[in-house]
Amino acid sequence: MEYISVADAAKKLNITLRRLQQQCAEGKIPGALKEGRRWLVPQNVVLARAETKKPLPIGISDYKIASSDYYYVDKTMLIKDFLDRKPLVSLFTRPRRFGKTLNMDMLRVFFEKTDEDNSIYFTDKAIWGCGKAYTSYQGRYPVIFLSFKDVKCQNWLETYEMIIKLISAEFRRHSELENSDRLSDYEKAQYAALAEARADQTEYQFSLKTLSLLLHKHHGKEAVVIIDEYDTPIQQGHTDGFYQSVIAFMRNLFSGVLKDNSHLAFGFLTGILRVAKESIFSWLNNLTINSILDEQYSAYFGFTKEEVRKTLEYYGRADKFDEVCEWYDGYLFGSTEIFNPWSVINYVAENCFPKAFWQSTGSNDIIGEIVGEANDEIKEDLYRLLSGGTVTSYVDTGVIYPEVQTNPYSIYSFLLVAGYLKVVKVYPQHDGNYMCDVAIPNKEIAFVYSKEILGRTGRTGEAISIRQALFSSDPGRLQKLLEDYLLNSVSAFDGTNESFYHGMMLGLCAVLSNQYRVRSNAESGYGRFDVALIPVDAFDPGFIFEFKYAGRDGDDLGKLADKALAQIDEKKYETELIGQGVNGIVKIGIAFKGKKAVVRRK
Repeated sequence: MEYISVADAAKKLNITLRRLQQQCAEGKIPGALKEGRRWLVPQNVVLARAETKKPLPIGISDYKIASSDYYYVDKTMLIKDFLDRKPLVSLFTRPRRFGKTLNMDMLRVFFEKTDEDNSIYFTDKAIWGCGKAYTSYQGRYPVIFLSFKDVKCQNWLETYEMIIKLISAEFRRHSELENSDRLSDYEKAQYAALAEARADQTEYQFSLKTLSLLLHKHHGKEAVVIIDEYDTPIQQGHTDGFYQSVIAFMRNLFSGVLKDNSHLAFGFLTGILRVAKESIFSWLNNLTINSILDEQYSAYFGFTKEEVRKTLEYYGRADKFDEVCEWYDGYLFGSTEIFNPWSVINYVAENCFPKAFWQSTGSNDIIGEIVGEANDEIKEDLYRLLSGGTVTSYVDTGVIYPEVQTNPYSIYSFLLVAGYLKVVKVYPQHDGNYMCDVAIPNKEIAFVYSKEILGRTGRTGEAISIRQALFSSDPGRLQKLLEDYLLNSVSAFDGTNESFYHGMMLGLCAVLSNQYRVRSNAESGYGRFDVALIPVDAFDPGFIFEFKYAGRDGDDLGKLADKALAQIDEKKYETELIGQGVNGIVKIGIAFKGKKAVVRRK
């Protein structure tokens, strides 16, 4: 068997010498030999490893594992950007599955003072090339790390018990405090009670401050505090009716450790929302908020275009770049174009077959509640978004969950921060919030949107039936289905104008968004058609709809439907579809009044 030096092997494997030496010492390199102080590595093992592609880190949020054993997109320059400014407390708000937990664990591994030399996990990363002014912070601080991402209980008692278990486990992780000669007997007793889950609720509300004090005394250095997905139990509290209980506890937990705490070096928090109006953070005048609308740290949560391109090249799928853009690109954080990282790595892992991977990664209960509270105007806007349009709305970066009931227009703020919308254009306001043009970012979210939002309005089943009727060339069947839908789903007080029926039809057509591009009120020929379905596949027919509303008792629905159908021909609404190469075009005129409809087709 031929051997090469560990230094040559490290170069071939593109990892640091120290890390490969550690792997040899841990028995992770088969056949490795040690001669004196030098390791030798079998050449065939090195060649095999060099040719083998690293697996993708699906569901891996442990930085050491992700950066060592999996394909890792280097986000360590987040550390440099932080140290250049070093705010006391930083809050990062991003949608779920955009790498928040992995980044927070990266910060923990970088800053934490441990018996193990954790620098080996950074020496081959971008941060290590920034010089001693930055690398000297590695391994300097005791760290408190809590992640609430899995605290999804249905009542306050279970939630409280789970939070206590997390806090107690974090105390036990710092077992050096148990017998520290730098702590008093009273402080050791405090530590034991909190570590063993024997303390009362008041003591746990201020437990993180207590832990920071004990760590400061033992290590002689202030603590770094990292709290990941802080608002997960808060959202659950809103959904399941214990919002005020969880807010009260979290307010005291965070204020104790983050406000006027001389034992705090600096702190990091992540979440989806900035729950500011409940006074969780309003007292914290040194909090730096980094939302999806801010430039700072915009490239570190999610993948940039260049990172996606390199990933595809590494796995030999550079030819799939355009498809990845179409399905998973489109987010705008600050001015940085961002891809959904969860979906990109799942796409590559599943042999580059595009699917809506993101839809099953978390609860969408809050979205269902928002849609349930939406008025007809907002629902029509939602259907417009699904048809590829934009909506201009005020975006409140401090929105809170109870506003779902009191302010239906908060839907756009929730949808934006939750990842269901992207910002197209921003108009900053003097109150620190924004007016934004928002749209659906990509194909994946259009699919999720139609399932999670359109589906929650109760229209999916009817929409599928109406789709079948469209293709059946039977206007009578379509008319019956529409009247059945109007009878069962629409209030007698709803159908008061053509705009209502237009929005209703737009929503029913939206379920076809994977097969058709749904256009609304677009200019074509000598006017604007109401709705058009432009096929993705050239072999499918296109559809043009014109709607009429019978506003007077004497209006004849049949004559109005005939008039709508004639208008399509007179205005040459088919011009755009013909220009896009659509051959078979179906024209449909529909007249509505109350819960009645008449359909004409040619």
